[in-house]
Amino acid sequence: MSILPEIAAFATDLTTLRQDFHAHPELGFEEVRTAGIVARELRAYGVDEVHEGIGGTGVVGLIRGQGGGNRRVGLRADMDALPIVETSGVAYASTHPGRMHACGHDGHTTMLLGAARYLAATRDFDGTVVLIFQPAEEGLGGARRMIAEGLFDRFPCDEIYGMHNDPNSDPGVVRVTPGPAMAGASFFDITLNGTGSHAAMPHQSRDPIVIGTALVQQLQSVVSRNTPPTRPVVLSVTRFHAGSAYNVVPDSATISGTLRYFHDEVSEMAETRIRELCAGMALAYGVEITVDLRNVFDVLMNDPELSTAYVAAAAEVVGPAMASQSTEQATGSEDFADMLKLVPGAYCRVGHAGGVPLHNPGFVLDDAILPVGASIYARIVETRLPKAPA
Repeated sequence: MSILPEIAAFATDLTTLRQDFHAHPELGFEEVRTAGIVARELRAYGVDEVHEGIGGTGVVGLIRGQGGGNRRVGLRADMDALPIVETSGVAYASTHPGRMHACGHDGHTTMLLGAARYLAATRDFDGTVVLIFQPAEEGLGGARRMIAEGLFDRFPCDEIYGMHNDPNSDPGVVRVTPGPAMAGASFFDITLNGTGSHAAMPHQSRDPIVIGTALVQQLQSVVSRNTPPTRPVVLSVTRFHAGSAYNVVPDSATISGTLRYFHDEVSEMAETRIRELCAGMALAYGVEITVDLRNVFDVLMNDPELSTAYVAAAAEVVGPAMASQSTEQATGSEDFADMLKLVPGAYCRVGHAGGVPLHNPGFVLDDAILPVGASIYARIVETRLPKAPA
């Protein structure tokens, strides 16, 4: 492991920052305190420009290298937490009940701050670094809002990089998957409007629970009987809400879930089948079924050439044996994909200690990853924006 010495020297500061972010989690578009600390730290580091309020609570910083140069490299981190009650038991656990950094975004923010501190002090590159601190990654469209509010019009980038912590890999292992690396995702809400009745006289009802449970089973056939086995897709029903009493057949039910995919044509087929199944079920049972199905994440596409460059930069930090390209695709989704649709770049995963998975109330981020991630960010800048010979 070859963490940059300058970053290793302030690793304790990074841990303090990260644990403070962890103790004060904020949900998407509510990251007021977090964004304020980010802007304060960037100014303290001597970052050339700091812009706040982009995409609601987003922050963008600019650092100019020692040379001139017109090329710009973007580095992005997300800041939002999840609506989860924390059970980790750490001393710096969430002080806000029902909110928790269970996905490592507190670490992502801190790693990018660490890179910013180093790059602002050394400026050993030729060009400009665009530091992007994004709100609302967890399904709320933070990247799309920043883009809609002129992110890349105001701060154009030639290439862009992001990263995510990975408790499922060994500490220090870095992986980049060229091409389609993470799934696109749609969310759906299906509302069944039937006829309620007394529970003792269900024949007078058009029971949305019976109809809804049958529909949930039919939805699974979209994957098992409509999707080519070589084109992966995941359809998961995650919520079923109906009824409020023991003796009442309710008149409505709501089914919600998510669709994950790697090919647009598969997504289109699956969405069509979901709507057809709902229409058929409505006709068969004589009820009204409405479908709200919306795209939330695009497929994350890593540029092959820049994936190779990212692995090479990471290898300088974690060692050649620990950094590599991978063919493994993740069915999780990431709205950094929206930025990669407009700017070529790559997204890596960095392993760390701890066996509790992401989005789990007991998740704990290993702070040893902080200087590693900061160093990788710094090295990709220095390798992609090399100084011209003196």
